[in-house]
Amino acid sequence: MISIPYATNNSWRTVPSITFLTTALAYAGAETQVVHLALALKARGWTVEVVTMVAPRAYVAELQAAQIGVYSLDMRPGYPDPRAIFILVHHLRRTHPQIVHSHMVHANVLARITRPFCSVPVLISTAHNMSEGGRWREWAYRLTDPLSDLTTNVSHTAVQRYIAVGAVPQGRLRMMPNGVDTHRFRPAPTVRAQYRHALKLGTEFVWLAVGRFDAVKSYPVLLNAFARLHHHHPAVQLLLVGEGPLQLEARALVAELGLSERVRFLGLRGDIPALMNAADGFVLSSAWEGLPMVLLEAGASGLPIVATDVGGNREAIAPVGGLLTAPHDPASLAGAMARVTVLPAVVRQQMGQAGREHVVNHYDLPLVVDRWEALYCELLTRRGLHV
Repeated sequence: MISIPYATNNSWRTVPSITFLTTALAYAGAETQVVHLALALKARGWTVEVVTMVAPRAYVAELQAAQIGVYSLDMRPGYPDPRAIFILVHHLRRTHPQIVHSHMVHANVLARITRPFCSVPVLISTAHNMSEGGRWREWAYRLTDPLSDLTTNVSHTAVQRYIAVGAVPQGRLRMMPNGVDTHRFRPAPTVRAQYRHALKLGTEFVWLAVGRFDAVKSYPVLLNAFARLHHHHPAVQLLLVGEGPLQLEARALVAELGLSERVRFLGLRGDIPALMNAADGFVLSSAWEGLPMVLLEAGASGLPIVATDVGGNREAIAPVGGLLTAPHDPASLAGAMARVTVLPAVVRQQMGQAGREHVVNHYDLPLVVDRWEALYCELLTRRGLHV
């Protein structure tokens, strides 16, 4: 196992400097947030690099174009390898970042274990969910907490839970939200007309769901809810964007429910802002969450939202911008979807406008990057370093 440079940058000693350590790089919410933050800090004059535990599967080209170094520890997914500690130590001793900012549980624990063996002035650990696994991971957080300067999580609800279960002591955990590019995700009537024509959506009400096909997203709950909705409101469609290990099961359930003409699997897409515009409503059926990027993107796009009341979903949705339902409850989800489906277009537009204003005021990417920069400078100043 060796460290492989996927892109290089020769200006590592430019001040201020930061290394992002993440479990992986893929088209997922946490990884996307890391990339957004890395690109924004680079544009503001920081020296930035990204180190992944497993080989990256996305975003390398974008980071390389911005002259951000991307390295991998080349670990095998699902196989702990202590040699990664020594490879990371060697890398950090060579690059000397002022800040290491790790993301997600495996990278957070690895960064903490590594810190005693190399000089890292500031180490920040970011969790991206209400729960990152079993109880042993919470104990790993607690045992290694003294090795980190600060832990953050993406929603107030998640912060409260981490304190309650003892994963992080109170006073050493701070809420730092995700940010979304509200210029890229915004209402675009021309794009809406073009995409609805290209996708042959007609005048039917179109629901959109975006997310990986795995247990957390509870697609069986969504599909059963949509079947109930379609029974009472036949002129509806559901677009599903994403891939994952449970996609075949989802396809089989669609066929079993007789929804093959109503549900469309679009796979991985690079045109999510346009698809948001093509849709009439956004739905999220997750069993648990942190602060879902897709809800922020849907809100910024002006879509009325129906989502389960888990994690930071309530925080992401404007009070009049959508409806919240209990998780694991297809009937409740179907009822909320039905209420939005039958609303007059002008009311849905008002909901969408409220949702967009909420996201712009609280989660616009430049505002979130400002908060991160202020936090970085605060922690560096504590260490006697000035930016």
